[in-house]
This record gives sequence, C-alpha cells and structure tokens, in this order.
Amino acid sequence: MADNGLERIVRAEDVAHMGFTEVIRHAPYIYAQYRKLVASIRRNRPDVAILIDFPEVNFRLAKHLKRLGVPVLWFVSPQLWAWKRGRIRLVQRYVDRMMVIFPFEAPFYQDRGVDAEFVGHPLAALPLPTITREEYATKYELDPSKTWIALLPGSRQSEVHKNLAEMLDMAVRFPRDAEYLIPVASTLSLDQVQFQVDGQLRWWREEADPTASIPTVRLVPDARTALFHARASVVASGTATVQALGIGNPFVVVYRVSALTFALAKRLIRYPAEIPAQPDADGHLPIAMANLVAGRRIVPELLNQRFTAANVAAALRPLLDETPVRHQMIADLADVRIRLLPTPAQSGHPADPLLRVSDAVVQLLQVTKTGVPRSLATSV
Repeated sequence: MADNGLERIVRAEDVAHMGFTEVIRHAPYIYAQYRKLVASIRRNRPDVAILIDFPEVNFRLAKHLKRLGVPVLWFVSPQLWAWKRGRIRLVQRYVDRMMVIFPFEAPFYQDRGVDAEFVGHPLAALPLPTITREEYATKYELDPSKTWIALLPGSRQSEVHKNLAEMLDMAVRFPRDAEYLIPVASTLSLDQVQFQVDGQLRWWREEADPTASIPTVRLVPDARTALFHARASVVASGTATVQALGIGNPFVVVYRVSALTFALAKRLIRYPAEIPAQPDADGHLPIAMANLVAGRRIVPELLNQRFTAANVAAALRPLLDETPVRHQMIADLADVRIRLLPTPAQSGHPADPLLRVSDAVVQLLQVTKTGVPRSLATSV
C-alpha cells in the first residue's frame, strides 16, 4: 500500500505484540502511537475507513471514526467467535460492513444483526509459485536431491525469539539428511534472524554436542515458495498456517507464549456453535485455522509445554514419507482450501476476495457522498 501512495502514520509491525503480558510490557509505546494515529484522523477526516484485523486498536479507532461521521468497513474479522464475544456490541454500533475471510464467520455475525459477507481468503485464491525446484536450489544454494523442510517461526521478533530455537534443536536432532528453509517475513530484520540461527547452531557445535550433524539452514524471503518446495513444514500458529494449507504443504503447528498468557487463553477461549471444536486430552481447544475450518483436528498442534524438539520430530516424521498420515493430511488440506475460496462469481460480483472488498468500499462512498473521494483511512 505504501508503494501505491499510502501515507504511513504508524507502522503496524512496531505495535503488534501477541499475548497478555507481552502487550502490557509495551503498552506505553503502543498508546503513544495510537494517539498519534487518532490525531492524524482528526486533522485529515477521511471519507471512508478500512479497518483490517488488529482489534485492540481498531475498535477504539472505529469509535472515533463514527463520531466523525466516517463510514467503517472492517476487513478480516477480529476473533470475537473465540473470546471477548461481548465486543460484538461494538461491531453492531460502529461497523457498517464486516468482510470476513473464514466461512463460519459470516453466519456468526449475521445471526447477531451485523451486515457481514464471506469474501474468501486472499491467500487461498493465489496461484501456486512457478519457480522450479532446480531454479530454487540454485538460487539458495540447496541440494535438490535432499528433503527440504520449512520452519516458519512467526512474523514478529518476539515470536521468532520464542519459537525458532526449539525448531532448530529439532533440525539438529532429527535423524534425517534434510535441509531447512526459514522464510523471513518483511516485518523482521534478516540480520537479527540470521544472528539467532548462527548463535543456536554455534551452541550445538561448541557446547551441546560437538559431534552433532549440523544441517544446512537457509533464510529465504518468501514463505509460499518455500512451502511449495518443502516436503513438510513446522509452522507457528497464525497466518502462516493458512499459507501452508493454501499451498497444500503438510505441516505441524507450534506456538509458545508466557505461562500466564497460556493459562488465561485456556480459560477464556470458547467457540460458538458455528465452530464444532472439541478439546484434546489436556482440555485445550484447537487454535489452528485448518482445524477450525475443518471442524476436526487435521493437523497436529504442539503448544507451550508440548512444543519440544522431540515432539515436533515425532509429529513431522510421518509427513515426510509416503504414509497414510501424509496422504490424508494433503487431502484434508485441499478440502479446507476449497472452503476458503470465494463463492462463485455472480453478475457484477467479483470472485477475487480483494476485489469484493474494494467494491464494498466504493459502495460505501457512493452512499455517503458523490464525486471523487477525498481520502481513505486504513488501519492494519
């Protein structure tokens, strides 16, 4: 968006933190950036606002925008269906259109009086990468005859710090001659990720086990291409899991937060009837979107204490060979991807999710005024 003329008042990646304790620790800076954003909206009143996910900030923004008479379209629903369901009142009061990307979200909102539309998930609508395995191997100095495994530790530096070391420990201990791809999100510093990789592998060479076989690990820029060529992957819970299922790459979901955040989430997360999710033996509800859309557990989830190198290796092993487990997961992921695709195009109704959102924005502008819009406000 910045390349197309968006003026960035606040960088979302600077204020995005996951978890209760993590947000509290950064609260003063987050609030200062929020006040800066609100001041810019008051100075340059937009004609329409597009709020994208990010509920902790966007609910407050929606209130300010409605007071200014600015129509609000929200794209990518906050996960009210998981927790803090009482905030549905804020959606009813301050949001004109809710454009959702998961099929169970539309009936959830519609049953509660919100103008909601399932537009499909943009990642599921993307074409597959076209670069060949040989070209990819040459570009990133990989051996195309070896098994490639993708490790996706998250798109926030705090996630990488908590998830990557365990992933690398698994890679060192894994009894297989494999090479590893680590896609680095644009929100991360390539140098910082490389520093953590080098430090963890150096620890294995010099302290943990000097006789250990250290695998080849390559940092790459694009997650979808890495997932397309990887045999399987280990993916931190989040948008990357939707990238993996969109590609059809078999994967294991992992995640780690503070013990307090994990305990609170276990108590607070409850799913409505639209999501037929069942807890596991430890009483944990599923969190991976593939499992929520499927209505059953089709990919393994290893969270907090369960997220160990040994457990990841055990879950990953049957996904690498031609096993019934691998074949079933590939079939299940293909089924979920179909559910995430836009509904068939109708007359004047585009199939592409982003075009549908764009059309909804134009409709809001036409309702509120005529002529060329003065500006758009977008909060991501």
